Amino acid sequence: MGVNRSGKLTVPRAVWGSLLVTPATLLEWHRRLVARRWTYRHRVGRTPIGRDIRQLILRVARENPRWGYLRIVGELKGLGVAVSATTVKRILREEGLGPAGTRQGPSWQDFLRTHANSILAVDFFAVDTVWLQRLYVLFFIELGSRRVHVAGGTAHPDAAWVTQQARHIARACSDRTEPIRV
Repeated sequence: MGVNRSGKLTVPRAVWGSLLVTPATLLEWHRRLVARRWTYRHRVGRTPIGRDIRQLILRVARENPRWGYLRIVGELKGLGVAVSATTVKRILREEGLGPAGTRQGPSWQDFLRTHANSILAVDFFAVDTVWLQRLYVLFFIELGSRRVHVAGGTAHPDAAWVTQQARHIARACSDRTEPIRV
């Protein structure tokens, strides 16, 4: 063995046959070692969002068109799904769903038609008597059947009186299969 002019260790060709490995093999091992050191086998960045989580994000956004990105993230967090607002925004943008307020949801007419059987509307109307006294009549109307319930009348309605009348109507409608919302 010797050292050449550049200071590298050299092995004479006559000795190569007695070595267990050839210089080419040593060089190949070195190349692999360097490649293994500087080549990353894993992906850099976040793991991609799964198909089921993506579908869940889209479902929540479509069913709640008034919810923004942060509200969707909060609801998903309550379900045990951790996702960032920027990821939700990107997924919605890819699907053509814009931010809250621009997404299409059910109209008021669709909403009322869907829930009409479980909603009561309430209002007053005024009646002037022969003696020029004004009475206020409280009435309820079932939106689904358009059935009217006259709760009562008084000259001086207050919160306690209206609450009591609402309790009477709720008790009268308690035999219904669908709950009533006032």
